[in-house]
Amino acid sequence: MSTELSKARELLESGDPEGAMRTLRLAADGVASAEVAPLVARLAEGAGFTDLAEASADLAARPVEAESLYRFGYACVERGIPALAVPALREALRLSLASPPEPERTGFFRRMAKPRTRTRLAPRRVLLELVTALERLERHADALALLHEHDSLMEDWPDRYLTVYNALMAGRTDTARQVFDRLSEPEGVWVAPGRRVGRMLERAAALPPAGDQDLRGWHYALTGGLLLTLSPHGFDQGMTGRWAFLQDDLDSCRHGLERLRAVLAATGREPASVGLLPDRGSRALGLAASRLLGVPAHPYRPGTPDVLVVAYDLSACDPDTVHALTERAPGELLFEHATCWTETPGASADVCTLLVQSVTAPWEPGLRLSEDGRPERTEPDGRSAEELAEAILAADPAPPEGDGQTPDDPDAALAAFAARAAGLWADGPRDRIRSSGPVRSGRFA
Repeated sequence: MSTELSKARELLESGDPEGAMRTLRLAADGVASAEVAPLVARLAEGAGFTDLAEASADLAARPVEAESLYRFGYACVERGIPALAVPALREALRLSLASPPEPERTGFFRRMAKPRTRTRLAPRRVLLELVTALERLERHADALALLHEHDSLMEDWPDRYLTVYNALMAGRTDTARQVFDRLSEPEGVWVAPGRRVGRMLERAAALPPAGDQDLRGWHYALTGGLLLTLSPHGFDQGMTGRWAFLQDDLDSCRHGLERLRAVLAATGREPASVGLLPDRGSRALGLAASRLLGVPAHPYRPGTPDVLVVAYDLSACDPDTVHALTERAPGELLFEHATCWTETPGASADVCTLLVQSVTAPWEPGLRLSEDGRPERTEPDGRSAEELAEAILAADPAPPEGDGQTPDDPDAALAAFAARAAGLWADGPRDRIRSSGPVRSGRFA
C-alpha cells in the first residue's frame, strides 16, 4: 500500500473524511484506481453517494475490466472528484482500444443456454468522459492533446467542438480557429455552445490577448466582460491579478465605481437607470452608482432597456434572478463588484471590479489585528443599504497600494482597452464560463 493511501486511510479512521479525500485527490495519479476503490467506497457510503459506493465496490472486485474502470470514473466525475476519475478513465480508454476479448465458450451442444453476451465498451464514450474530467480540473492542454491523439474516433459534435473549447482555454487560439472553421453546422443542443465558442474566437481575433499573464485580455476574450482592476498583491508569486481571499472595504467599492464610470465613458454607453437587486450589498452599491452617474434607481425588472444592473457578488444573489440575467434586454449592462473565478456565477457580468476566490464584504464580520497583534473578529456593519451607499460615496476612490509587483494599470490604459473592445462588448447572452482559462492563479485547495 502506498504512503499516500495509508495516510488517507488513517485520516478516515481518525474521523477526518475530508482530509482523507484531499489526500486521495493529490495522490490520484500515482496510485492504481483499483487500490483506491475500497477506501473511496467507504467514503462514498459515509457521504450517502450510493452510485459511487457501488461503482467503487465493483472496481475493487473487477480491477482490470474497462467497464468497471469507466463506471468508477463516471461516478467520480458526477460526485465532484474528477482527480480520481482521470487515471481510471485513462486505463479504461487503453483497455477499450485493445483487441476485444475472446468470445465465451458455449459448450458442446447448441441446445445449451446461450451465455451472457459481452459488449465491448466504446472507446469514444470513454474518451469524452475523460475529457470532461480533465476539463473539470482545468487541465485543458492535457484534454487537447488527448483529443488530437484520438481524432480518428471523433465526430464533429460534441467531440471536435471540445477540441475548439479546450484549445481556447489552453490559449491556443490558432488551433481553435482551424478546427472551428472545419466543423459542420451544429444542431439541437449544440447550437448554443457552437455560437459561444464562435463569439470567443471573434473577440480573441479582434483584441488578441498578450500572453498567458494578460488577465484582462483573456477575461474579455472568454467571457465578453471587462475587468476593471488587477490585484496589487502576489502577481509574480502566481496570482497574476486575481485574489485568493479578500477582506473587502468601502474604498474598493468606490474605486470600482470610478473605474466603471471610466469604462462607460470610453465605450459611449449612457445607462438610463440603475437596476437594484434586492440583497443589501447589491442595493447599497446600486444606490451609490445611481448617485455617482446621476441616473434614477429602481428595483431591477427583467426586460428593462438601457438599465445598468448592479450586483456586489452574483454568487450571493437569488439564483432565479441570476438566471434571468443570462439574457439581456436592449442596452442592458450588468456590473458585478466581486466576481468569483473558481465557482463562477451563472451569468458572466459585462463589467466586474475584481476576480476573487473568497470575499468578505465590507459590511460582513471579518478579522483584524488587535493592539497586541492577535486576530480578532469584527462586528457586522448593520447600517441600511441607503446608509452604506452614502459611506461608499464618501470613501477614498484611490487605488489600493500593493507590493509593487503588479504591472501598472492606469485609468487611461483601461479606457483604451474598453474603447477597442466596445464593438463586440455587451452583445449576446451572458454565457457562464466555468474555466479560468489560460491565465493560471493560485487558489485555496
